[in-house]
Amino acid sequence: MHSAEPPSRRPGPALLFGASAGGLAVAVTLASRALADGAAALAPVLGFVLASGIAAVAFLQGWKAARVGPANAVTLGRLALVSLFLAPLADPGLTQGATGWGLFALALLALALDGVDGSLARRSGLAGPWGARFDMEVDALFGLILAALAWRSGVAGAWVLSLGAMRYLFVLSGRVWPRLTAPLPDSLRRKTVCVVQIGTLAALVAPVAVPPGSQYAALAALGLLTWSFAVDIRWLMRRR
Repeated sequence: MHSAEPPSRRPGPALLFGASAGGLAVAVTLASRALADGAAALAPVLGFVLASGIAAVAFLQGWKAARVGPANAVTLGRLALVSLFLAPLADPGLTQGATGWGLFALALLALALDGVDGSLARRSGLAGPWGARFDMEVDALFGLILAALAWRSGVAGAWVLSLGAMRYLFVLSGRVWPRLTAPLPDSLRRKTVCVVQIGTLAALVAPVAVPPGSQYAALAALGLLTWSFAVDIRWLMRRR
């Protein structure tokens, strides 16, 4: 997040932040080994380590703040939790029994921490667009992975992927309609719908989530998310 302090010209904080991301990803990989059943389930986690490291280096090129701050550290921890769900994505059988309930608890923890980093940023005086973007990207990735897991575990059809991919579709649409790339004002409605979206997808991880109830819940969340995006798109398209 951007700090009120004078920007640092040294790349130290960015490099340290990237190194921390890599270190946490490696730690998550080792934890995933206990969850994963075989090398096939471990492969996507290792892929995430590589991808997150590359993304961190590229994304942090614009980092100007003098320090990382506690809020970004929490968001980084949420990213580590998100990576754990790549193991059951490769082996959907992990969503059953005690392991499934453990994953459900981790999903709720990641969701709860989403409300912590913003509060920490405001209290530390480090709230800014970079941290907000980082938080949003982790939310989007979490939603996409949970939606893919819901599909892979059979609690909903392939259409549930749209519940996790809608933001990415919105970003791609901005390539065609540049008006959609304009900044949006802060919105309680948007934040509430995001919590409902992630909360519903997290509930689909629980072993008790079975069709048709799981499908009805996913459809309701998808309808709410579609409505929220429609409101924002209408607002952007009507702006001059």
